[in-house]
Amino acid sequence: MLIRRTVVPAALLLALSAGCANNTDAPIAAGGTPESAVTSPATSPAAVVSAAPGETTLTGTVTAGVEPNCLLLKDATGDHLLITEDVRVKSALQPGAEITVVGKSEPGLMTTCMQGKPFVVSSVAGS
Repeated sequence: MLIRRTVVPAALLLALSAGCANNTDAPIAAGGTPESAVTSPATSPAAVVSAAPGETTLTGTVTAGVEPNCLLLKDATGDHLLITEDVRVKSALQPGAEITVVGKSEPGLMTTCMQGKPFVVSSVAGS
């Protein structure tokens, strides 16, 4: 009984703080690394970006969100909130850029951006 009273609240607090802390960036998945493939539009075409099993490829235009540090990818299916901690990927995510991104949709991910469907980006290339 004592273990349940201390472990469960601690686990809940940890989960909430991880989900609410600076939600403009995605946490690195367990066992994952922040290393992602970024292809420069000047050196390689967008076709170089390939999706791993379980990942999705989206192509569209990057737009600024209404909240600071929030970037969206607008495509035919709607707005996708672009989330990444990889500095190289972030540098390619500039408003107005036509890009192709690979990653996973995370519809339940809590963010402070309040726009778009959260999409955790693993790689990006210019179109």
